[in-house]
Amino acid sequence: MTSYIWANDPSVRDALHVRKGTIAEWKKCRKLRDYDYNVASAVPYHEALSKTRYKALVYSGEHDAVVPYLATLKWIRHLNLTVYDDWRPWMVNDQVAGFTQRYKKDAFDLTFATIKGAGHTAPEYKPVECLAMVDRWLSSSPL
Repeated sequence: MTSYIWANDPSVRDALHVRKGTIAEWKKCRKLRDYDYNVASAVPYHEALSKTRYKALVYSGEHDAVVPYLATLKWIRHLNLTVYDDWRPWMVNDQVAGFTQRYKKDAFDLTFATIKGAGHTAPEYKPVECLAMVDRWLSSSPL
């Protein structure tokens, strides 16, 4: 896969500030490992971010069996944001690429999108759709 070549390229690692010697070889979705530090819940961190002026893009592949998009929607509901742009399809090349919903709370703005036909690593499954999604979001255009 081209993602393995790209992510293991020394110039890419340097651009991403990956410290030399920390990872021998990048592999997608490595087997879960035990960690010394356990966070009981990340919700307080996300609630704190929702009090900022940041924009956030959260996306899920609709075929993701690791983190289903319904679980992501449930997490978003816990942030107590207001729906700003209701659930609707978003298109790429006159085809439904997924569904999106936008939320706001004061100056915080969160866009959620699903990618039809994509699994856990959505850009690997649907690169054209994911590029269009990120490009539109970065340019503040609607999905």
